[in-house]
Amino acid sequence: MNWSLSLPVLVPFTTAILLLLAWNRPRLQHTLNVAGAVVLLGAAANLLFRVSQGGIQSMQIGNWPAPFGITLVADLLSSILVALTGLVGLSVAVYSLADIDPSRERFGYYPLLHVLLMGVTGAFLTGDIFNLYVWFEVMLMASFVLLTLGGRRDQLEGGIKYVTLNLLSSALFLASIGMLYGLTGTLNMAHMALILPSVPNQGMVTVVAMMFLAAFGIKSAIFPLFFWLPASYHTAPASIGALFSGLLTKVGVYSLIRVFTLLFVNDINYTHTILMWVAALTMSIGVLGTVIQTEIRRLLSFHIVSQIGYILMGLALFTPLALAGSTFYLIHIILAKSNLFLIGGLVYKLRGTYQLKKLGGLYLAYPLLAALFLVPALSLAGIPPLSGFWAKLTLIMAGLKIGQYGIVATALGVSLLTLFSMTKIWAEAFWKDAPPEYSDMLKPTVKRGEILMAFLPVVMLAALTLIIGLWAEPLLTLSSQAAEQLLNPENYIQTVLGGSW
Repeated sequence: MNWSLSLPVLVPFTTAILLLLAWNRPRLQHTLNVAGAVVLLGAAANLLFRVSQGGIQSMQIGNWPAPFGITLVADLLSSILVALTGLVGLSVAVYSLADIDPSRERFGYYPLLHVLLMGVTGAFLTGDIFNLYVWFEVMLMASFVLLTLGGRRDQLEGGIKYVTLNLLSSALFLASIGMLYGLTGTLNMAHMALILPSVPNQGMVTVVAMMFLAAFGIKSAIFPLFFWLPASYHTAPASIGALFSGLLTKVGVYSLIRVFTLLFVNDINYTHTILMWVAALTMSIGVLGTVIQTEIRRLLSFHIVSQIGYILMGLALFTPLALAGSTFYLIHIILAKSNLFLIGGLVYKLRGTYQLKKLGGLYLAYPLLAALFLVPALSLAGIPPLSGFWAKLTLIMAGLKIGQYGIVATALGVSLLTLFSMTKIWAEAFWKDAPPEYSDMLKPTVKRGEILMAFLPVVMLAALTLIIGLWAEPLLTLSSQAAEQLLNPENYIQTVLGGSW
């Protein structure tokens, strides 16, 4: 058995079981939570190293030969995302020790956290389209409970919107799988990639492709299917918001990249033109939604939508440079967006509110926090030399190279509006004086130890954003190699199916 492939799924699964066994022992749960996240990060890093050195890895569960059994497969894109899952998982696991109250712990927060991480890694590693659906359902169940833990009215309202739209997406996804199985007679994605070009009714293949676009579009919050996200993500504690913003929508985007590079590539002029328009509208509508927001989490939630558009832009352009840009953008945005939600939680701990009009004075009171905010905020806006600059530059160069000036102009305009929204948070929360009527909020209401614990993952993620920006070449090279694998799936197919196919 290829343990390097199975460990990123088995580790959070085992951790969740151990956490359930330690249900009434909070201190032991805290230890197991962080230890499990550390081991997951180690397993993810090992997988990325093996794939980068030895090429695409696959394994067949139970020794059933592909395409008849359950397949796990890791190329560079999926192994990069598994490693990022380990990073975000560890950051949230540590931050949760200072953020999650005992009542949520008693209702199973820590086991649910690791069940969610298991679902995310499973989705990134599966080579079977039906098992991708199964992992989505694992994530949906865990995320819905995490979102509503606490039982406040706004949480339940946001949770209902979240689960209703995602159940609709799941139903559409399952119907699409059924139609695709009817066309190909298989569920293994590598086997599908071999069969789909010879399907007589290519028009029906395109119809199924659009169904997958709608199903995954809901899960990744693309235009016009995004409205559930800003209505739900802002209701959860910062730990949960960071986990959701960093990983959940990215699983949907990963699925879009996977099926539109491996399966649906026979009518690119049609499908990828639609993806281009969706990318432009997603990044534009998302950033315009931030203009009127006065609450940090809601503003950041709209930014999640906007940033998805940049990743789709690379997929729509469908060139090696563009897909390398999408891969690098995924690395950048997962780290930056997760960190911004964690920083928002720190602001709440120190001031007791997320409302920008009630905030102020943080620059003088907490200069380290101000500096830590600027790193992911300016990176999100694409300011050099931070990671967001290289990600956007790569995508813009890819667009200019093939004459797609419209999407390039849109991306540049959205970057300016992103900078505006980030400066709005800076001016209101950090730079201006605190309003006199809210002076009672100037004193921290939490223990110093909790603040220090919460700062640790924020510092780590900010440092990684700086490192990626200052030494971008290794990750740009890795992203380019991932793009080559996506555009030339023969190695993927050969690794999964073997020489007999």
